[in-house]
Amino acid sequence: MKERKERKEREEADEKGTGRMFDSIAWRYDFLNHLLSFGIDRSWRRRAVREISKRCINPRIIDVASGTGDLAIEASRMSPSGITGIDISEKMLEIARKKIADKKLDSVIQFVKCESENICFEDESFDAAMVAFGVRNFSDPLKGLSEMRRVIREGGIVVVLEFSRPHGTIFKHFYNIYFRYLLPFIGSLFSGHKEAYRYLNESVMNFPENGEFIGIMTSAGFSGISQTRMTGGIASIYTGVRK
Repeated sequence: MKERKERKEREEADEKGTGRMFDSIAWRYDFLNHLLSFGIDRSWRRRAVREISKRCINPRIIDVASGTGDLAIEASRMSPSGITGIDISEKMLEIARKKIADKKLDSVIQFVKCESENICFEDESFDAAMVAFGVRNFSDPLKGLSEMRRVIREGGIVVVLEFSRPHGTIFKHFYNIYFRYLLPFIGSLFSGHKEAYRYLNESVMNFPENGEFIGIMTSAGFSGISQTRMTGGIASIYTGVRK
């Protein structure tokens, strides 16, 4: 009982710290996302959303760790019955709400401040769950994925878009240099928050990818899991179905 309480307190502290960090870079988040990925992140999101549109018609979607709402906005193109984005950073959500207001998507998308590892919705509230570049920020990926499974219906789909590491020796070498040195430098130059982009490097390098991540998805209760590697392996889309 004591260990469980201490673990919960650590998770809450981690979430608050992560929330504050993303609050501090929210004003530059979109600009840096596109700059640091050379704009390729847009096509990655389109492909992730396409995985849902292949299997669902007018779905109810939850966008976990929604940030400034880019994935939710992309998903609005598939005529969903509704999209709910959740995040722990209020500053990120403020930007997301402004974006959907400007695009007149208020009737389709709503944003709620909510923890990814303790989702504030009832069981089987959605047809699909999606997350882009958010699972690596979970203090407990298994718990976060299990929560995503809980809130989608039986047979519902989960789609995870995450950074991964390329396998080619030369490409991998340049990729490591970019993520370890250039990305934190450029991020700190434009956002004034060097630690946030050093954290990005560490979270990507420590992320359990490929078979290891598929194993976590399996443990969370998903089946039919597949992985699609993109752009030389620097990003992957994982999909699974709730058993």
